[in-house]
Amino acid sequence: MKPGLLPGRTGEVTVTVTQPMVAWFEELGVVHPVYSTWAMVRHMELASRKVILPFLEPGEDAVGYSVNVTHFAPTPMGMQVTVRATLQRIEGNRIICALEAFNEHERIGEGENVQVVVPPDYLQNRLRGLAP
Repeated sequence: MKPGLLPGRTGEVTVTVTQPMVAWFEELGVVHPVYSTWAMVRHMELASRKVILPFLEPGEDAVGYSVNVTHFAPTPMGMQVTVRATLQRIEGNRIICALEAFNEHERIGEGENVQVVVPPDYLQNRLRGLAP
């Protein structure tokens, strides 16, 4: 890791809720026409990645390790959502970020994300072991 990755650093994502982001399932179709929990988690992971990317050295990568999220308010299509990840701490090769999401009116979610810094061939080596 390059120097300078310190607690308090943030990454942010702002999106407008669209049809592909609403709560739907292949078997059920649209369940609720609002911003889905899985879309919020996706944007939270993106915000967390934005925290770490400028500090990865050549030969390093980061992979998602865990996400713990609570989604407590709905957001309809057409409304903006802003997601923020804030670096809380670094434990060895684990980067831990606090997560928050807001729509135009209120806080809609919170949680924590952990990324792990790994060598660039880590994922390829793992996948090679899974090949049939």
